[in-house]
Amino acid sequence: MLLTGVPARADTWRDRQWYLGPMRLERAQQLGRGGAGVIVAVIDTGVDSGHRDLRGATVPGWVVTREEPTNNVDTGPHGTGMAALIAGRGHGDGAGLLGVAPRSKVMPIRPVNDDLLISNGIRWAVDHGAKVVNMSFHLASDQVLADAIAEAYANDVVLVASAGNGGGAVGEPGAFPHVVTVGSVGRDNRVASFSNRGPQVDLVTYGVGIPVARPGNRYDVTNGTSVSTALVSGAVALVRARYPDMKAPEVVDRLLSTAVDRGPKGRDDRYGAGQLDVIAALTAPRAAPSTSPASTRDPVAAPAVARSTQDDRMPPWLIVTVGVLMLTVGLSVLMVLRARRSS
Repeated sequence: MLLTGVPARADTWRDRQWYLGPMRLERAQQLGRGGAGVIVAVIDTGVDSGHRDLRGATVPGWVVTREEPTNNVDTGPHGTGMAALIAGRGHGDGAGLLGVAPRSKVMPIRPVNDDLLISNGIRWAVDHGAKVVNMSFHLASDQVLADAIAEAYANDVVLVASAGNGGGAVGEPGAFPHVVTVGSVGRDNRVASFSNRGPQVDLVTYGVGIPVARPGNRYDVTNGTSVSTALVSGAVALVRARYPDMKAPEVVDRLLSTAVDRGPKGRDDRYGAGQLDVIAALTAPRAAPSTSPASTRDPVAAPAVARSTQDDRMPPWLIVTVGVLMLTVGLSVLMVLRARRSS
């Protein structure tokens, strides 16, 4: 049964998910099969998989420092909150929190305080089937994490990271290439004052007054680009479930090309490409794959235009023939001259 955003009865926490309506998530979940079959790796503090809204929503993850599986370990409330925003199933008769992709699965990866450990965690997640990686954190990082991100992207994984809070510049990993970097807007669709900005911002979505799950069947309400990132990761899961053959670059392009333009016309450093429109990302027509032979050629090969200009020139075999003939004539003349001198 497909879980949707409409509760069967009143529930305080479900009612607080005010963004379900503006994002049209009930329809989005129908179009995207609720994210069924998609695994989202959550690089964070761990996940309380025993939370009543997350039962059945997780797959075994990895504790990098101990090199052992993890499924029901949470070293802080943050990871559980992100997991429920992505894949929360609610509980009872329409109670609890519903994730953007309630039929997707969350893979907990921790810790989240060291770039080398995070890099190893990303590689493990990719090797074990994750098609989306959620990075709702900000950590000063170096090339080792950038390399792991690039490898994951090359292996058809969509990586989503927060722009960061504080209203300043975007930090790592959001500043790295191959990452969808997410900022926050409020209910008024205006960028939140805390949302970092810069040329690395790709997309914005809601991030103010968002209810989140906490370990031990508890709840809270919070603000931040972390929650915005989790909402986008859930949207990616819906797109990947609807279009299982769609590669990561096309998924990313759909998110950005269908975003609602906000602020100054066109891309800007506060809104990026615009505000996430999940329905548009799920329904926009797909570009037809190229059938041109040029699309399969080695990119370093000479372009077709360059080859076509050769048709108007002297054929190579004729050039060789003329060259041999001229060489023969030249040698003959030289021999005649030597013969005259010797006589």
